[in-house]
Amino acid sequence: MKTMLWEDNQLLLIDQTKLPDELTYFTCKTYQDVIQAIKTMVVRGAPAIGVAAAFGVALADLAGVDVEKAAAEIKSSRPTAVNLFWAVDRVMAAEDILKEALDMYQEDVDTNRTMGKYGAEVIDDGDTVLTHCNAGALACVDYGTALGVIRAAVEAGKKIDVICDETRPLGQGARLSVWEMQQENIPVRLIVDSAAGYLMQQGEVDKIVIGADRVAKGGVANKIGSLMVALAAKRFRVPFYVAAPISTFDHEKSIYDVEIEERGAEEVLHYGNCRIAPEKTEVRNPAFDIVPSDLIAGIITEEGIIDPL
Repeated sequence: MKTMLWEDNQLLLIDQTKLPDELTYFTCKTYQDVIQAIKTMVVRGAPAIGVAAAFGVALADLAGVDVEKAAAEIKSSRPTAVNLFWAVDRVMAAEDILKEALDMYQEDVDTNRTMGKYGAEVIDDGDTVLTHCNAGALACVDYGTALGVIRAAVEAGKKIDVICDETRPLGQGARLSVWEMQQENIPVRLIVDSAAGYLMQQGEVDKIVIGADRVAKGGVANKIGSLMVALAAKRFRVPFYVAAPISTFDHEKSIYDVEIEERGAEEVLHYGNCRIAPEKTEVRNPAFDIVPSDLIAGIITEEGIIDPL
């Protein structure tokens, strides 16, 4: 399943805001369309955002507009996922922007499959694996990071069960990860975010694998709620792994210096079209949190499993 397609000099993105009820594509004819898709989470997940951003620069180049200006605008669309900045800088340094974007497109698939093979080594036959948010094919071009590890374990003949946190406020686990697992008939159960610690306490979770939006010195930044899962995992001695490509690594900053995106209050005040809190309720809505290195058993990459930075 490809999250994005390049056809007739246009970028087609699966509209993830419509899943799981409707599988439709959002067409990006201009770099501004790509920015809109990133901001509104039509496309999401660090690797997918990066490749989409690369194609956004290509669209600007094909249109003959100021590429430097377009690149700066694309970079400002979301602040936390480092792949966005890495991808834009990479295509801007290339002689042929579109060719570089297409190369990144294929590299993402190859990287995830290699990462999955390494990650599958830590998954045992019969394991129940918990994941938070969506780090599957929908978060990449294809295959996925954390869910790629699960896919690779199944492809290796291991029988595993998957537990997905719902991942409030936008429900990426409930809407996207569960949907992906169901497409491939991988046994999956959905839990509310606050049930993860209880299931670990009861011995019902063997491994945890999540993705990351940035890996840096001191830990990783990932979808809000990841820290609570990691703390419970440490307490109940459940190995906690992060699956992330090298492109997600930021060697320039401490993880505590990374800007954590704050999103709008409406995401918290509503679930779907239903308001779940009184009007004018004050809201904090950080989109990510930080998992310190000492809570992480290992980081699964396309170069093998490494220690946290």
